[in-house]
Amino acid sequence: MALYSEKVMDHFRNPRNVGVIEDADGIGEVGNAKCGDIMKIYLKIKDNVIEDAKFETFGCGSAIASSSMATELIKGKPISEALALSNKAVVDALDGLPTHKIHCSVLAEEAIKAALKNYYDKNGIGYDRSIFPDCESCGHCCTIH
Repeated sequence: MALYSEKVMDHFRNPRNVGVIEDADGIGEVGNAKCGDIMKIYLKIKDNVIEDAKFETFGCGSAIASSSMATELIKGKPISEALALSNKAVVDALDGLPTHKIHCSVLAEEAIKAALKNYYDKNGIGYDRSIFPDCESCGHCCTIH
């Protein structure tokens, strides 16, 4: 059995949604100092729907594939669905990740949530703080712009 699924390899070799949204409505950046992966997600939001999502990821193939798949899963979706996206959904959509690479899917989930928190903060929109990672205790060093 191959270490990586065909979907992981496809999203690594041909990542979707790579780039920057210059006038992004929300930007989230997360990183894991332990493994060195850094993800930055940009969102364009209109009428509570994610119209566009782009990413920049510095990291391994699993991190790139997770970022690519995560942005594909949230484009065109309401914010509520993007907030509900779990790392398990990213892993399932990629047809699995090796156990030692699951943290890459967690980073993708956290980057999306960081970008949505940034969107809420920039626009003075109230939110339930419990749905966002606690950057003091999650084990990753998060940067939210």
